[in-house]
Amino acid sequence: MQAHLDKDELENTFLLNGFVKLPNVLSRESCEELMSAYDQDIYRSIINMQRYNFGRGEYKYYAYPLPDLISKLRTYFYDNLKPVAKEWATRLNIETIYPENHADYLDICHRHDQHRPTPLILKYGPDDFNTLHQDLYGDIHFPYQAAIMLSDENDYTGGEFTLIEQRPRMQSVAHVQNLKQGEAIIFAVNEFPKLGKRGYYRAKLRHGVSKVTSGKRHTLGIILHDAK
Repeated sequence: MQAHLDKDELENTFLLNGFVKLPNVLSRESCEELMSAYDQDIYRSIINMQRYNFGRGEYKYYAYPLPDLISKLRTYFYDNLKPVAKEWATRLNIETIYPENHADYLDICHRHDQHRPTPLILKYGPDDFNTLHQDLYGDIHFPYQAAIMLSDENDYTGGEFTLIEQRPRMQSVAHVQNLKQGEAIIFAVNEFPKLGKRGYYRAKLRHGVSKVTSGKRHTLGIILHDAK
């Protein structure tokens, strides 16, 4: 992990828009290492997206114990996003607890019968895509998550990361982002505080991936809560 999360950018750009891009989170070598391990026996489940009407393509959830790099990424994002999560809760008038350590946060998940790890790796080929969705997985969920591009941008075409912002009593807004290899996009799992004329309101986000037109695209998803 190479990047540093700027506190001011997180509190201003991130909380304002519900997402922010972060360059140079992973080196090219780390991206290649994660992609090369795709066929190894280190996953708890394999999901065919077409079978479940999630789109087309495939993704795999990592099993416990997580690979060392995946565990470090979870800790890294939790440590850096915890202050923003606390501010998120304050602005939305939500009573919740974010412990000092990610391990203690996972203990809260486990006490609510959420024991399954959620980090995943996704693989897309030509004509593959991911429908708009949210990664909630249970009653307990950390408000932000990250997607990290593993493939080089020259290895595929299409496959834009897409966020749809749903605003109460207003038309939705689409945010389309292209990611470079090793770059992350951090975004709201469910909703974020949007400042309106009468204070903050809840703007919901759903995310997906547009159709890949050529090549292969691998992405890493880092979700900070566990699943039922």
